[in-house]
Amino acid sequence: MRIPKPLRNPSLVIGGLIILTLVFLAVFAPLLATHGVDQPDMRNRFSLPTAVHWLGTDNLGRDLWSRLIFGARISLSIGIISVTVAALMGTSVGLAAGYFGGWVDMLLMRITDVFLGFPAVVLTLAIVAVLGPGIVNISAAIIAVTWTEYARVVRATTLVLREQNYVQAAKALGASWPRILFMEILPNTLGPIIVLASLGLGTAVIIESALSFLGFGLPPPTPTWGWTLSYGTRFIRDEPWLSIIAGATIMVTVLGFNLLGDGLRDILDPRQLTRLGANK
Repeated sequence: MRIPKPLRNPSLVIGGLIILTLVFLAVFAPLLATHGVDQPDMRNRFSLPTAVHWLGTDNLGRDLWSRLIFGARISLSIGIISVTVAALMGTSVGLAAGYFGGWVDMLLMRITDVFLGFPAVVLTLAIVAVLGPGIVNISAAIIAVTWTEYARVVRATTLVLREQNYVQAAKALGASWPRILFMEILPNTLGPIIVLASLGLGTAVIIESALSFLGFGLPPPTPTWGWTLSYGTRFIRDEPWLSIIAGATIMVTVLGFNLLGDGLRDILDPRQLTRLGANK
């Protein structure tokens, strides 16, 4: 039996398995949690992994496994919200700038440059500091620093696609610009957008964790990964596994999204498809 082409890509397979496992844990967290998220057990403070506490406990005796899988819900929620809105926003800007050109391109790209001119960390912290903590506000901060990537990539792709023969033929037949943009050009930009979105989910996890680590994320006792990593550093000399487990969770998650993005890029790259076709 022949193995499907996507399954021959190790990056796609490994990244996909990591992300599917993460999604499964997040969706079924209430069923998989062995203890309450905020259930203290002062007798077992700083417990090492045991049959009762699979990943040990924190400084208040709270079960680390339960807190981490509930934290996955928060990270995925913020990632999905921010990536979806950033992709829609950046794609719209990129399509308009690349297709219409002229003053439309100039105006939209200068606005994009303004956002790019701010250091991402400074802009994110400023937005959260003004708006306050919350999933929506943190997502808004992530959107502000990530939508520009989609705008630039989609604009560059649109500049090439608008000169293609099938687009010129559609214009000659009297097709309206909305039809050309959304029926002819947009479908051919979905490959780069999907790759950027998968990588953007990893970026969103890092930003959300960094905000929580610095004290700008969701307030405790919300079980965010960044907050778990932050208070773990207070006891890192004597109880290092708190920070190690939280940091490893973030690292593996981001690695999964990056591997998934690399695998999707290899599959959706037209040059890769051409090579695969030639090797049949």
